[in-house]
Amino acid sequence: MIRRPRLLFSAFNEFVLSHHDHGLWAYPESRQPELNSVDYWVNLARLLERGRFDLFFFADVLAPYDIYRGNRDAALRSGMQSPVNDPAVLIPILAYVTQNLGFALTENILQEPPYTFARKISTMDHLSRGRIAWNIVTSFLPGAGRNLGHAGLPSHEERYGRAEDYVAAVYKLWEASWEDDAVLCDRIAQHYADPRKVHEINHHGPYYDVIGPHLTEPSPQRTPLLFQAAASSVGVQFAGRHAEILFTSFNRTMAPQSIARLRAAAVEAGRRSDQVKIFAGFSFVMGSTEQEARQLARELSDRQSLESILTKFSGFWNFDLSRFDLNDTVAEILNGDVAAAAGLPPIARQALSAAPEKSWSFERFARWMAAQHVVGTPESIAEEITAWQDAGVDGLNIYYQVSPRTYEDFVNELTPRLTARGIMQDSYTSGTLRHKIFGNGPFLPPEHPARKARQVAFGTS
Repeated sequence: MIRRPRLLFSAFNEFVLSHHDHGLWAYPESRQPELNSVDYWVNLARLLERGRFDLFFFADVLAPYDIYRGNRDAALRSGMQSPVNDPAVLIPILAYVTQNLGFALTENILQEPPYTFARKISTMDHLSRGRIAWNIVTSFLPGAGRNLGHAGLPSHEERYGRAEDYVAAVYKLWEASWEDDAVLCDRIAQHYADPRKVHEINHHGPYYDVIGPHLTEPSPQRTPLLFQAAASSVGVQFAGRHAEILFTSFNRTMAPQSIARLRAAAVEAGRRSDQVKIFAGFSFVMGSTEQEARQLARELSDRQSLESILTKFSGFWNFDLSRFDLNDTVAEILNGDVAAAAGLPPIARQALSAAPEKSWSFERFARWMAAQHVVGTPESIAEEITAWQDAGVDGLNIYYQVSPRTYEDFVNELTPRLTARGIMQDSYTSGTLRHKIFGNGPFLPPEHPARKARQVAFGTS
């Protein structure tokens, strides 16, 4: 068998009862109701490390989904990403019980001031020995904006304007405050740090003023590995300037053109195309035979909560899907034959247009949207992962259906097969998370804006 370059693998999760499984927390094998137990998460992290995953990725939200029926009741009733705990508290515990697994923290730029956030990330990077990534998000839930004191969610353009100012401030704190040799730890002289080599950053931007200096000495990576989801044109431009891993949604047939667009954004920002990795989402249902896999997929689909599905997509599309009758057909909605279709956003119209049969009822379409899985045997799923690599992705974010079963199936059945093909690493590389993924040491390359802030401050890369 021809060995291939390896892919990167991330376990896509959230510190919640139910992430994208739409109510399958109630499935008999699920341990998801143990979300408040540290043992559940510790065992999951150890499982992922045994399976040589690169990352444990934590998504996050800061408000209940409340677009569906105009309130949060359905989200709370079905457990759709509610309740949700703080992943920043959990990740250091999981880092302590693992040696190589990386951890991605999602944090909204509206969530806390750059100064305190920079300290938190540096602390986590120290405690994990350099295994922390930050997924930069600007939020999409109006409730998050209200709860964070913004009287609603700022406009899309303003959120990205804030994000540019925010990252500029934290980059200076991480990269341009403490010089490399500022820490002395001289026991004899009782000098820990040289104050001449710890600097204020004096950042004055349109949204944030941060004087500094950074409260924390430089961590193993200084700046964490940087994730960002890229969808809108503004988002793609932002990701091209800043992200090292771009997490985006596309189907496999669209992958080459989507990947080319994302890499071009990095090049346009003055970076090299090999300085970014592109991740796609991947979900599967596995059986020992094709028939067994199809039967399990049907069982899981039947057990999914329709209320949870509609709650999630109402939030994603910022459109109350309760306005549609479940018997309305996709064709009627797309043609505007039902009054509720007025104001349907482009993202929802695009999703409806992808329905295999326009005669489907809206309920059938919604259940189909929630069941976009690869269904098959371990070997056929390994073949599908190979096809994704052929399409040009650098990594896959693995969604669970039932946790920990989905990840147990992956580790026990797919890790050996993918390792034999060379698609999955057969051992971990030493060093920080950035070095494990890019192989060029712990720090960002000189072309990145964060390292340019360092060049301006110290005249060095």
